[in-house]
Amino acid sequence: MRTQPPAPPAQAPPGRPARPARPVRRGVPGRIRVLTGVAAAALALLFAAIAAGTSTAGDGLRVIGRDSGPQVVATAGLYFGLSDMDAQIADVLVMGGENGARRQAAIARYEQQRSMANQALLKAFELAGDDQAERRTIESVLDGLGRYEGLAAQALLLDSQSGHPAGPPPAEVVRVYRQATDLMRQTLLPQAYNLTLESSTIVRRTYDDKTATLPFLRWAVVVAGLLALVCLLRLQVYLARHFRRVFGLALVAATVVTLVALVAGVSVLRQDLDHLQTAKSEGFDSVVTLARARAIGNSMQGDQSRFLLDRERADTYEHTYLDKSQKVLYLEAGNLDTYHDKVAQKSGDYLGMLGLQLSGKTGRPALDAYARFQAADTTFRQLVAEGKAGEAVSARLGPVREAFDAYDKELVALADRHEAVFERAVGEGESALDGLWRLIPFAMGGIGLLLLAGVWPRLREYR
Repeated sequence: MRTQPPAPPAQAPPGRPARPARPVRRGVPGRIRVLTGVAAAALALLFAAIAAGTSTAGDGLRVIGRDSGPQVVATAGLYFGLSDMDAQIADVLVMGGENGARRQAAIARYEQQRSMANQALLKAFELAGDDQAERRTIESVLDGLGRYEGLAAQALLLDSQSGHPAGPPPAEVVRVYRQATDLMRQTLLPQAYNLTLESSTIVRRTYDDKTATLPFLRWAVVVAGLLALVCLLRLQVYLARHFRRVFGLALVAATVVTLVALVAGVSVLRQDLDHLQTAKSEGFDSVVTLARARAIGNSMQGDQSRFLLDRERADTYEHTYLDKSQKVLYLEAGNLDTYHDKVAQKSGDYLGMLGLQLSGKTGRPALDAYARFQAADTTFRQLVAEGKAGEAVSARLGPVREAFDAYDKELVALADRHEAVFERAVGEGESALDGLWRLIPFAMGGIGLLLLAGVWPRLREYR
């Protein structure tokens, strides 16, 4: 019986050469490396988003809390100091030779405010950094302040030589003081306000930019974190299926640390956005508003002395006083008498710079003090209208000044409360960022080591 020869092996079709089968064992390590690389890339994206968010929040807190924000407050204090200098000179010139102790006290306060104004200018100059426009403005204020001091000294000298009684000084004294007060009100105070305005613009732009960017970055952290978690879970499922084992502890730990980093990053960015909004809206804005209101109020009570000092400009100073009063607390009134009556009524419909500040419960003491100051102004102007110059001066330097000081003290108390809110919000925001910055390197290093510890033993099985 003849046996059939074995059939020849099947040949590959022409034009399609046979490929050697790829061993399954060679493909698994490659898949593990790919999954590990994708997970590492997702983790890098997560930490990059957290870093970008913390950097953005930190920059906003730095500008508002440490750089431009303090510069605004410093320049607002400069405005107050300059206006008070001019008010003190006006007070001295209407005192005459009958108020020696008060005259010396006013001159001492003038010198104190001059020193504080110079310090505020130096601080503003330091905070201006490389901004040449702001530096030139500050230098211009310094030059103008020197000229003002010279005119004020000349007016004081002429006044002391005249020995006039309480009331308007001689015409020569008034002429020199006009030059000084015009320089102050028309040049120095607007320049000081421009410094505040420029710095406030930087703060506002920074705030708008950061509050628009931080929510986007927070969502970027969420998306990157979820992507990293999905990649880590996919890697664990793949390893568990191919190696017939339960999830590795190292990869489980890496997933938990990633989740902690995700939650911490989102939480801190949300907190910092809240702190930034609180620092700007409830702290910085209120502090600056109250500082400006104090400066304008101080200029108002200076207008009372100028109203006595310069008879030719008395009507102008009365209208100026009304305009400033309505800037501070607006009530519709065509003249000062109507405004006084409406302030006394305390209707509650308040606008102007202090409208929101004085409408709440915390602002009630300041509102009452402001009403008392305006009531004292009514009595003071009645004395002037009756031609009682000496009594008007006594009222101006006594009850009117005391009422203004009480009102100003309430504004300072309000400003202190808002400044405490500002400092607390900035401090808590920076503290949260510091904690997150300390977490990021450890989390990155820890997740990297855990990822390697979870994958490397499986790869070694293929060697």
